[in-house]
Amino acid sequence: MIKANNPHRKSWIDTPGESDFPVQNIPFGIFRTKTKHATVGTRIGDTVIDLKALADLGYFDDLQIGNPAVFEQGSLNAFIGLGKPVTLGVRDKIADIFDRNNTDASADKKLKEQALYPLSDVEMLMPVDVGDYTDFYSSKEHATNVGTMFRDPDNALLPNWKHIPVGYHGRSSSIIVSGTPVHRPKGQTLPAGSEQPVFGPTKLLDFELEMAFITGKPTALGQSITTHNAEQYIFGLVLFNDLSARDIQKWEYVPLGPFLSKSFGSVVSPWVVTLEALEPFRVAGPQQEPEVLPYLRFQGNKSYNINLEVAIKPENAASTSVCHSNFKYMYWNMCQQLTHQTVNGCNINVGDMYASGTISGPDKGSFGSMLEITWRGQHPVKLSDGTERKFIQDDDTIIMRGFAGNSEVRVGFGEVITKILPATK
Repeated sequence: MIKANNPHRKSWIDTPGESDFPVQNIPFGIFRTKTKHATVGTRIGDTVIDLKALADLGYFDDLQIGNPAVFEQGSLNAFIGLGKPVTLGVRDKIADIFDRNNTDASADKKLKEQALYPLSDVEMLMPVDVGDYTDFYSSKEHATNVGTMFRDPDNALLPNWKHIPVGYHGRSSSIIVSGTPVHRPKGQTLPAGSEQPVFGPTKLLDFELEMAFITGKPTALGQSITTHNAEQYIFGLVLFNDLSARDIQKWEYVPLGPFLSKSFGSVVSPWVVTLEALEPFRVAGPQQEPEVLPYLRFQGNKSYNINLEVAIKPENAASTSVCHSNFKYMYWNMCQQLTHQTVNGCNINVGDMYASGTISGPDKGSFGSMLEITWRGQHPVKLSDGTERKFIQDDDTIIMRGFAGNSEVRVGFGEVITKILPATK
């Protein structure tokens, strides 16, 4: 058992019973306060913990981290780059420090004064400096739904779909942290019945419920990762709202795929939950038929039972849940995705981000986009204020949540919050 994952641990930091952040989680993120610049932190309950302060107080002295300035950074890249033997040691040490049986730490006034901050007093920042970004298309249900809507229902999946984890290289500069508002994008669309495109704001703005993993170990050009060792390269996961302009996408995506329709804003949760924290929630993924090529075959359970939810909140109204899905529905798992990404010798770097693609389940309530939930707008959803939505409107706020849980422990990601502002003039 991973030491920090002990389900019987309790913390001396107050932790609500349904918190996504018990002492068994120990995620990593970047925060700042009114008096403190960007710093690496973790979270237990509603308390944010300054890792630089812990290092300065000597709590990490036996871990041989080297320069404690690695915690005094504006991204997690340098910390992640220390490697799993170090980062997992830090995670285990944090669990020990804040274990309720550690009376020395709980009585340390300097620790409480210098390292602990109420969540309400901090601002969460983008957790990693994303060098490269890949967006996959790995939910069979989602791909089938889209293929049914826009192509032949009897041949919804393209011939390659069950043979390779389909993906494309996206724009990393517009990946932003939860709480950052996004303006409605503008671009070209082709109105129904028209032969000429028009320019203007998208009328079909959508969310895509996704998760993304972050790599923590680089490879050299020409080196390939295998499904057997892929987890050594995956540091952790975040929730991922891949905003999409459906009408812009429809006009532009042939022949090279999405462009302006997907590069105006993708929003991530601020806390990176380590792959090790999710270890208790491994499950088998969907049966893959036909059998994949040898380089994509794997052993063991490579999927994770992570409950996902999307809600829409109109301005000055309560939110309405429109989707309940699960990460376990993904047809292609992360190890297969990373293996395929590198099978041609493509090199990867610390902090690269790989989104899952829209996560849809087998029924309407688990569809991961408004495109599917309303079936191209044919069946609007009713919100708490009585209004209806076919797609996302200006001043709507999209809220995504995710957590894994069993009878002993709950490990979650918090929320991804995205308010949509009107298009700029």
